Amino acid sequence: MQDLPRIALVGIHGYGAHQRRIIANLEASGRARLVALADPRPPDADSPDAPSSDRPGVPWFPDLRALLDASAADPTTRPDVVVVATPIHTHADLATLALRAGADVLLEKPPTASLDELDRLLGTAAEAGREVQVGFQTFGSAALDVVHDAVRAGELGDVTDVGAVGTWVRAESYFTRADWAGRRALGGRPVVDGVVTNPLAHAVATALHLAGARTTDDVATVELDQYRANDIEADDTSAVRVVTTDGIRVTLGLTLCAAEHADPIVTVRGTRGTATLDYYADTVTFRAADGSGERTVAAARTNLLANLLDHRADPAVPLLAPLRGTGAFMRVLDAVRAAPDPTPIAPEHVDVVQDDADTRGDGGPRRVVRDVAAWCQRVAAQGATFAELGAPFARPVGPADPTRPAREVTA
Repeated sequence: MQDLPRIALVGIHGYGAHQRRIIANLEASGRARLVALADPRPPDADSPDAPSSDRPGVPWFPDLRALLDASAADPTTRPDVVVVATPIHTHADLATLALRAGADVLLEKPPTASLDELDRLLGTAAEAGREVQVGFQTFGSAALDVVHDAVRAGELGDVTDVGAVGTWVRAESYFTRADWAGRRALGGRPVVDGVVTNPLAHAVATALHLAGARTTDDVATVELDQYRANDIEADDTSAVRVVTTDGIRVTLGLTLCAAEHADPIVTVRGTRGTATLDYYADTVTFRAADGSGERTVAAARTNLLANLLDHRADPAVPLLAPLRGTGAFMRVLDAVRAAPDPTPIAPEHVDVVQDDADTRGDGGPRRVVRDVAAWCQRVAAQGATFAELGAPFARPVGPADPTRPAREVTA
């Protein structure tokens, strides 16, 4: 028992409860040992967030520093791995503290709230000789390798572009659940919580991954066309267009204001065919350009915390979502951070409805942008922004450059 990797979890409610269950499963299989919890709010056994498999007697601390101070006096509670499942704007400081204490880190996405924070965290990890794995769970799917292998084998021909669609449903209460939700900044620090950078960040990161863009140097340009139907600072409906340094165009149509919730899909298009990834189902559907055939491949998924433990035991096992490998996504996040505020969508394009369509179980009213799912599909299929397509809720195209209404950041 004493030789098992010791894990501390920072952030135990909300998504942190999911991480508690993952750790409990690793404990049950003899892979690791949970030694401490940290959160300003203590564990609540009666809360729906409380995993039924929690071990009694795991010490709780109000913050990570208190946890680390206590572990200095009791080496049996000193964590080998710290899992950080806290608000975005706290990620960099908490990960830095854990790394300097000698722990490896599983850091929830997005890893940091700016490129500057990312660069500093990479430097800290290098100085400490520790690893940071980022919680882009889709990177653990072998379905990504299925697509990459098909591209390398020439099955799709020459890859021309990647398109992704994410049409989700979120109630207004989703944006009031915490003081940082739906915020661009809080207390003078960037938060960058919006559809592109948080709830549908997996779609962005996965589309870039399939386009061969992992690091900051793999991105040439980022263009944004961002809107909000909700009364928030951040975007809830956005078109994103990225061009990689290899010339691959990646375009995403994303919203939290759809009439119906649908799982995101990412499509890689080539001269000979397409590969469409459903990263919730971990399946890839191949279609020949001439319509001659279609096949679907199912793939397994590796848990990222388990992968981090495997890497610790054997460095020859590569990390599936290393911090540096999220740099391309962070180029997009930083463009969102630096961009002007998203454009409010006029009320005549928005319906306020109340039903149970929010898969999170959030109650209360929600805002639906009319026909937004169809417009998101067109964005991904045509490689154009909402404004370029003439979506009725979009800002008008300016006369100076009718082909480039989106905000652009160039490397």
